[in-house]
Amino acid sequence: MSVTHARQATRAMNKFLYAMLLAASLHGSALAGFTEGANAYNARDYARALKEVAPLARAGHVDAQHLLGLMYYMGRGVARDYKQAMLWHRKAAERGKADAQYVVGAMYYTGTAVPLDHKAAIGWFRKAAEQGHAEAQHALGLMYRYHAAGMPQDKVLAYMLWNLAAASGNANATGQRAAIARRMTQEQIDEAQALSRAWKPGTPLPTQSRSGGGAG
Repeated sequence: MSVTHARQATRAMNKFLYAMLLAASLHGSALAGFTEGANAYNARDYARALKEVAPLARAGHVDAQHLLGLMYYMGRGVARDYKQAMLWHRKAAERGKADAQYVVGAMYYTGTAVPLDHKAAIGWFRKAAEQGHAEAQHALGLMYRYHAAGMPQDKVLAYMLWNLAAASGNANATGQRAAIARRMTQEQIDEAQALSRAWKPGTPLPTQSRSGGGAG
């Protein structure tokens, strides 16, 4: 991969991650335990959301910590503060919240509020992806496809990850999978499909394939 292509891939990755963060919203499962605050947030009543959510976050409620982190990241109901966003997302991420793990990974990848650290970013993306987080799977797939952040180039693993993300409804992954398939042999596609079928959420993702390494 040329230096120019590497830079283009990095810029594309940064734009993608930022877009995903801007689009972040609560999943339905996050409503349990703090319905009032979550409903207020979704209704764009951020002052009320903050009033309901902040005490819960301070008390250790993992979904409230994730939501408070989003509010600080977006500047909704509070002044935008990326350091506070990282603080609250990190608390939730360390307790296993996949959405928060994805955001922490994105912030490390882009160097937002923390020193840029691609190794840390990959670690957090992988934690989220191994829980079945589609956006994290898509992000890891981009890294494998474009040999980004020090990851080996592996078309099979990229296809596998986009296959998993597409199954969860990620339209970007669907497009990426179709594009890379045109650059793969049937053997590589078959291996990627087999890896996809064999993997189960909550188990480690493979870190190398048999036939997908190398440029192309």
